Amino acid sequence: MRYRILGNTGLRVSALALGTGNFGKGWGYGADADAARAIFDGYREAGGNFVDTADQYQFGQAEAMLGGFIAAARDDIVLATKFALGDAPGAGLQRTGNSRKAMLQSVEASLRRLKTDRIDLLWVHMPDGVTPVDEIARGLDDIVRAGKVLYAGLSDFPAWRVATAATLADLRGWAPVAAVQLEYSLVERSAERELLPMAAGFNLGSVGWSPLGGGLLTGKYRKGETGRAQGLGAVIHAESDARKTAVLDAVLEVAGELDVSPGQVAIAWVLARGVLPIIGPRTVDQLADNLAAAAVALSPAQLERLDRASAIAPGFPHEVVAASAPALAGGKPDLVDRPARAIR
Repeated sequence: MRYRILGNTGLRVSALALGTGNFGKGWGYGADADAARAIFDGYREAGGNFVDTADQYQFGQAEAMLGGFIAAARDDIVLATKFALGDAPGAGLQRTGNSRKAMLQSVEASLRRLKTDRIDLLWVHMPDGVTPVDEIARGLDDIVRAGKVLYAGLSDFPAWRVATAATLADLRGWAPVAAVQLEYSLVERSAERELLPMAAGFNLGSVGWSPLGGGLLTGKYRKGETGRAQGLGAVIHAESDARKTAVLDAVLEVAGELDVSPGQVAIAWVLARGVLPIIGPRTVDQLADNLAAAAVALSPAQLERLDRASAIAPGFPHEVVAASAPALAGGKPDLVDRPARAIR
C-alpha cells in the first residue's frame, strides 16, 4: 500500500480508504462482527491506515464495532467519521443537521462508541440546507480547538459552500477545511465540473465514495448476481442508458486485457485521476479484490479509452469559456505557456 498526503495537511493516509458502511446489520444488510473484524484486519495487514465511518452507518453499529477493532493500534490509524444524519432512525431534531449543537452532541456520542479521545478527521456528512456556512466553519474550529477533532472536512457539499467555508476559515484564523468527500466513479463524474477544480484550487484532499458505482462497475448485475441493489436498495447506478452501457463495456474490455477484475479497473481509474477511493467491502473476498486495484497499472491508451467512454459534457460556463479560448489568449493560444496548475 502506498500513501498520500491529504490535501493541505501533513497527514499521511493510505491510497485506499476503508469504508465501513457494511459494518453491522442495523440496516438489514451488512457484515456481522466476525466478518467485519476479518475485513478490518485484512485491510490493516495490507498497510491500510485510513478508516472512514459515520454515526449513521448501521445506526451506530459501525462505530461501535470499530471502537473495539482500533484499540490496539489507535495511534497508527487515521480515523474519520461523519455527523448530520443521526445515529438512529428516530434521532430527532437536535441530533441531526449541521448546527453547532448537533455537531457537538454527535461528536461526543461518536467518541463514546469509538472508545477514543479524538477523531482524526470529522466530516460534515451533507448540508442540511439551513445552517449558515459560518456556523459550520466556526463549530468545526471550536471542536478542533477543544481537542476532540484534529482535521475537518465537508462531504457532499456544493462547491460554492466548500469554497465559502475554506475562505472564511482562512480569513478568520479558524481550523482549515482539509478535504472534501464526494461520489466519484466512471459512471458518476459530475464532480469534475465544479467540486474537483475547486478542491484543487484550495489544495483540499479529494476522497471519493462509491468508486464501483454501487457495484455496477463490477459487472455482477449484468450477470444477474445480487448485492447492494437487492440487499440495501440504495446508492445504486443501474445500466440505464447508453453511456453507462458503454462505460461497463470499456471496463470489461480493459479488465480482460489486463487479466484483472472489472472492479479493480474501476478503482484503479479513480486512483489515476488523483481522487482517493473509499472501498466498502462486505466480505473478505471483496476486500482482497478491492485491495488488488492498488497494483493495477492502466496504460495511457486504456485510460484514454475509459475517459472517452465515461465522458460527460462540461456544461456552462465551461463550454462557453473553452469556445472563447482563442480570443481570451489574444488569438495566440498555442503560443502561451500555461502554468502547471491552471485556474479553471
